[in-house]
Amino acid sequence: MKIKEVISKLEELAPPSLQENYDNAGLLTGNNHWQCTGIVCSLDVTEAVVLDAIEKKCNLIVAHHPIIFGGLKKINGNNYVEKTIIAAIKNDIAIYAIHTNLDNVLHGVNKKIADKLGLINTQPLLPKENMLQKLYTFVPTAYAEKLRTALFAVGAGHIGNYSECSFNTKGAGTFKAEENTHPFVGKKGQRHEEEEIKIEVIFPNWLQKNILTALKKVHPYEEPAYDIIPLNNVYAATGSGLIGELPKPVEEKTFFKKVKRAFDLQVIKHTKWLNKPIQKVAICGGAGSFLIKKATAAGADLYLTADIKYHEFFDANDNLIVADIGHYESEQYTIELLLDFLQKKFPNFAVLKSKVNTNPVNYFL
Repeated sequence: MKIKEVISKLEELAPPSLQENYDNAGLLTGNNHWQCTGIVCSLDVTEAVVLDAIEKKCNLIVAHHPIIFGGLKKINGNNYVEKTIIAAIKNDIAIYAIHTNLDNVLHGVNKKIADKLGLINTQPLLPKENMLQKLYTFVPTAYAEKLRTALFAVGAGHIGNYSECSFNTKGAGTFKAEENTHPFVGKKGQRHEEEEIKIEVIFPNWLQKNILTALKKVHPYEEPAYDIIPLNNVYAATGSGLIGELPKPVEEKTFFKKVKRAFDLQVIKHTKWLNKPIQKVAICGGAGSFLIKKATAAGADLYLTADIKYHEFFDANDNLIVADIGHYESEQYTIELLLDFLQKKFPNFAVLKSKVNTNPVNYFL
């Protein structure tokens, strides 16, 4: 199996187009045409993780955090980034990062956190916009059902929890086949009128290539007519953070004990308790201070995230509890997410968890 086959599945899980503009997800070292000898999953990539992959005879590391964020002007081994890149290149280790694109899918990093807390009825805290497109196409009536089925099969027609959504209008299409054509119906040089169905379906923009491939494969016409337009609709299946509910309200102390157990925490930084039950919970793995106001507006009783600065705690304004459990701690189960996903996709292949704990933060208690 080649590395590109693994990447293809990872990009189905979290399309690259969903990464934020500051991010650097994707294949950072190595060649996607290499034969893959095994996969190691990790939250971060350090030199120790590379050495662990070598020991395990795996030449692909799949990590959440990119080891390269900005440009490298020198690679002399003077810091942990340079040392890691040198070790990877010298030993032909490919590094693939799946970062904010995995944060932004409904079934990604934040869903894993929500599951650990037992949250239900989850949805993105800040849904993404400009992710949807609409396809209009025109097909002979007899082929409409076949074409709809093909488009649905590659991901078109999802609206919320509904699938196979389309709008269909009957009409008449006209065309005249010129020289060097092979018309499916009609004769060359003569205008032809055909009863057709106009089919409308929406789809996320990263599926456009698959949508057009399916259209052209199934459509009977030599030159199918179609239009694709961008939509400003919010796409509720993608976005930053997540908000959900506990099955029933719990006391603040009880919930904090649950969080400590679920994430194996030594300490939780938080704003003062408000002496009221917690049921509606907002979460964001990693640095999530940018969503405090969104969590407040959504009516959350508590917002759980990481990397909150001193003055940002004031943004809670006694409207909710803001809890900072640590960056590594909040995203640690991303390794489990990647491991489970890849083991299911490649059940007869070596997919392993790195033995290296990459958390750079320690606590003296």
